[in-house]
Amino acid sequence: MKDFTRTEIQTSGARIVTVHGGKGPPLLLLHGNPFTHLSWHKFAPRLAEEFTVVATDLRGYGDSEKPPSQPDHANYSFRAMAQDNVEVMASLGFDKFFVAGHDRGARVTHRMCLDHPDKVIKASIHDIIPQHHLFNNVTKAWATGAYHWFFMIQPAPMPERLMSADPDFFITKKLSKTAQGLSFFGKEALAEYMRCFRNPETVRGMCEDYRACASIDFEMDTADFAAGKRVNCPVQLLWGATGQVGRQNKPAEIWRNYATDIRDAQALPCGHYLSEEAPEETYRALRGFFAEGAA
Repeated sequence: MKDFTRTEIQTSGARIVTVHGGKGPPLLLLHGNPFTHLSWHKFAPRLAEEFTVVATDLRGYGDSEKPPSQPDHANYSFRAMAQDNVEVMASLGFDKFFVAGHDRGARVTHRMCLDHPDKVIKASIHDIIPQHHLFNNVTKAWATGAYHWFFMIQPAPMPERLMSADPDFFITKKLSKTAQGLSFFGKEALAEYMRCFRNPETVRGMCEDYRACASIDFEMDTADFAAGKRVNCPVQLLWGATGQVGRQNKPAEIWRNYATDIRDAQALPCGHYLSEEAPEETYRALRGFFAEGAA
C-alpha cells in the first residue's frame, strides 16, 4: 500500500506482519478469511490522510507466523489474535486506539473489546453475527452458505489436505459468492491472497482459527454471555445488504444482546466483502464514525 511502512513485530505469541502509515488518531484494521492486510488497500491510504492507520496479517494468515497447533487450539483463538494486535499497537506507541474488523477480524475485534476495554476507544464490526448466537441458532440456510465453518473444524489433517490439493480452485470457489465472481477484487491483492493460500501452513492456520472458534472461543463467549459481559465502547455495525448476514438476520437486533452502545448500524450495497465490493461506502462510513470526536 502506497506510503505505508511494512515491518514485522514479535508479540508474546507470534511474529505479526504489520503495515502502518498516515498521521492522526490510531486506527487498527483487521482483515477476514482468507485475506491479508491488503483487504483494506482500496481506501486505507485515504484513511491515512486523517488517521495513523495500522493493518496486520492475523496470526496464521498472510505472511504472519503460523505457530504449531495445540490440542485445545488456544493459540489460534480470537483472544490470542486480539492479544497480538494489542501488543502490535503498544509497540508502535499506541495504548488506546480505534479498531475496525471484517469477518474473522471482526471476531477478533469483538473479543478485543471484551478482553481489553481500556484499549479500544471505538469499534467498527463488519458483516458478522457473534459466533455465540450462530452456534446456538444453526439454520439450514446458514449451514449451507457457511459450509466451510463445519468443514474446516474437522480434525487435522483432513480439511488441510483436501483444501491444499487444489488451493486455487478452493479459494476461487469460496470467493465467488455472487454472479460478479472475482471481478471486484483488486488484481494484485487477489494474487497475494492466492499466493498465501498456496502455502499449506497458511491453510493449517486458517483451519486452526475455525477449530478454535467452535471450541475454546465458543466456551469463552458462552461464559461471558452468561455473566452479562458485553461490549461497552461505542460500536458501529456494517454489513452487506445482499450477503448472508444481511439476508438471513437482523444484525442490529442480534448485536443488542452483545453490545451496549451501538451508535451506527447500516447495510451497505454489497455482499460479504465490504471493502472490496463497496469501498467508497465503507470508507465514508468508517471515516464518519471514527472522525466524530476523534480530535
